[in-house]
Amino acid sequence: MPQAGIHALSGTMVSRFVPKKEWFMLGIVFGTIFPDTDNLAVAVATVTGGATEGLHRTFTHSIIVIVGLILLFNIIGKAVKKQKISNFGTGLGIGMIMHILFDLIIWFNGVEVLWPFGGWVNFWESASPSKWWMDLMMTAEFLFFGLFFFWLYQTAKKHNTNSDSLPNLKIHIYVQMTLFVIFTVLVYVMKSGFMTPYGALYLVSLGIAYYFVFKMKETVERITSS
Repeated sequence: MPQAGIHALSGTMVSRFVPKKEWFMLGIVFGTIFPDTDNLAVAVATVTGGATEGLHRTFTHSIIVIVGLILLFNIIGKAVKKQKISNFGTGLGIGMIMHILFDLIIWFNGVEVLWPFGGWVNFWESASPSKWWMDLMMTAEFLFFGLFFFWLYQTAKKHNTNSDSLPNLKIHIYVQMTLFVIFTVLVYVMKSGFMTPYGALYLVSLGIAYYFVFKMKETVERITSS
C-alpha cells in the first residue's frame, strides 16, 4: 500500500492543476484508492485456501490496465454522449498512476507496472525496514482513512455541500480513529489471528471510502474551484 487514505488525500492535492470538468476530479480521487481493491482478491484467496501470489500490486497497478480503462470509459462516454463519463475515465487513469508512483516512492515493496507482461519495479529492494515500523504502518491504514474522512467533512462544511452526509461521516471519523488505536495495540500483543479481523475491517473501511467519494461527489468536485 501505503495507506489508502494517503492516496485519497494525494488526489485532492492536485485539484488546482486539473481542468474544471464534470466528474474529472471525482475520477482522480477514486483512482487514487482503486488499485488497493486487489486486497479483496487476496482476502478471497486467503479464505478459500487459494494462492495469493500475483494478486497484490499487479493487475490493478498496471499501466496496461490503466490505458484500457481510460479507453473503455471514453468509448462509453462517446457512445452514450455523456462527456462526464469520459472525464471520469481520464481522471481515473491519472489517479491510478498517482497511486502507482506513491507506492514506488514511499513504500517498501514493488509494483508490476506492465502486468500481465511483467515489469516488476522496486526502488526499495535493498531496504529492510523494522518489523515494528511495518506493523505501525499497517494499522495506520485506519488513521489515514479517518484523516481522509475528516478532510471530506471539513471541505463539505466549507462549501456547504452534502450536508446530509455529515452526521454519518462524523461517526466514521471517530470509528476509524478508534480502530487505529485498538489495532495498534493488538498488532503488538497478539501472537496469532491478527490478520483476520484486521483484514476484514480494512476491506470494510475501503468500501466505506468508496461510498463517501461517490456519495459526496459534489464536495469532491468542488475543490477544483477552491
